[in-house]
Amino acid sequence: MIHTRLLSSVRMAHFVSHGSLRLDAVVPAELNAEAIEVLREGVPGVPYGSGVPDAYPEGSFVRRLLDIPDVAGALHSLVGPGPTVDHHAVHVRDPREGHAQPLHGDAIIDVRTDAFDVQLMYYPQDVTLDMGGTLSVPGSHLRRTNESDTGRYQNLRGQNRLVCPAGTVVFLHHGLWHGGRRNDSDAVRYMFKIRFNPTVRQQRLWDTSDLGDPRVTEELSTMFPWYEHATGRLEAYNRVLWWRSLTGDDSFDMEYWVTRVSNRPQGEVA
Repeated sequence: MIHTRLLSSVRMAHFVSHGSLRLDAVVPAELNAEAIEVLREGVPGVPYGSGVPDAYPEGSFVRRLLDIPDVAGALHSLVGPGPTVDHHAVHVRDPREGHAQPLHGDAIIDVRTDAFDVQLMYYPQDVTLDMGGTLSVPGSHLRRTNESDTGRYQNLRGQNRLVCPAGTVVFLHHGLWHGGRRNDSDAVRYMFKIRFNPTVRQQRLWDTSDLGDPRVTEELSTMFPWYEHATGRLEAYNRVLWWRSLTGDDSFDMEYWVTRVSNRPQGEVA
């Protein structure tokens, strides 16, 4: 049995508010070195809905990546045991290519509120600022847009342009706005992405021993510079609904956002 390191409630709340979770340098150097060769050759596609053991046999490069305790624990915490593979892709950015990917959300036709997919993004080499990295907009994952409607925007306040050490793995909610930045360096940049679909109800899959920690609510209350004051309340409202679904606790609330609008008195005046 693979040893996993489950996320805490505080880190899970961070994912709910930010739409992403970053694990810096969790992949060993020897696996990173192997990854460059593997990704240069390409990773053959797998049929939609394949289980992880079928898609990535034991001993394969991708399976060893997924078996790293921090990676396995985060994946279990987010989508549970036995997820299926939606698809995977090797993204390559050539040196000084001169163009970037438009800001977009993946599969925005997916408007589920009671389930979500996650995308694993693995960076086998140091990503410096001039190498571009992946740009993402924290807190955008619950703001539904059509896939590339955001492509006209070049910069948003509070955006994050990834700079990270080799062996970093980032998990993204399927709705997070993101895009690959142009590579202005002299090095080829590699990134490997897998989208996972859950096969179990995504409720209390992480280490819930700290569920009552005040930092959970602090994380869920995080606001970002690109929110307008009033519309930021909509994000808080949607997070409360999501947290209730994730924990099974229908009494959870922040600032009574959900409580006040779900008030449906049943008493009648005589």
